[in-house]
Amino acid sequence: MTSIRVLIADDHTVLRAGLRALLEAEPDLKVVGEATDGHDCVEQVLELTPDVALVDINMPECNGLQALAQLQEQAPDTRVLVLTMHDDAGYLREVLASGGAGYVLKQAATSELLSAIRTVSEGGIYLHPDHAKLLADDTAADGAAPEDDDMTVRYLSLSAREAEVFKLVALGHSNGEIAEMTFLSVKTIETYKARLMHKLDCHSRAALVRYALELGILSSPSGNTPTRT
Repeated sequence: MTSIRVLIADDHTVLRAGLRALLEAEPDLKVVGEATDGHDCVEQVLELTPDVALVDINMPECNGLQALAQLQEQAPDTRVLVLTMHDDAGYLREVLASGGAGYVLKQAATSELLSAIRTVSEGGIYLHPDHAKLLADDTAADGAAPEDDDMTVRYLSLSAREAEVFKLVALGHSNGEIAEMTFLSVKTIETYKARLMHKLDCHSRAALVRYALELGILSSPSGNTPTRT
């Protein structure tokens, strides 16, 4: 089994030790380094080239968001998973906009963190359904609307099933979960996902999430979601 190589970046020694013990108890995870601040994180990622960097937002010298921006530019192959105490739509938006691959709260269950690491290591984006809803509600409250009318046109070109899969993907569900929810096979879900990504001109799961948030399709039924006919 090929191990997922993880770097932990957090300024709390006890937390880093706990995370290392947790991750190294998993046969498919390997901690390759620890960083105490954003600058240290960037330097170690460039040197160690981990698959996933588990990064806290609040760190001295250079915070996690600043480190994320640098890593997107200097080490795009390393997936950055933010681990934070902030259950806040503003931070969520900034992480996604900066290219972060996922967002997990420090008080989340162990199983969620492990699932998030594995998801982002495979090229996906991890966003808990509750966080997707938080962002959607925040977008609706701001009265945000797509800047490009063509986004709506592309969305309306989706079939009913493609639109359903699109929303479930944007909510953070895996292909397997969507297959169970729609009573379809995983292979069929992958086909629908490939089609809708082509139609929407989105080339990653992160892009799909941002598209959905900008378009407002995760808002409540009373929102301004484009009507499909």
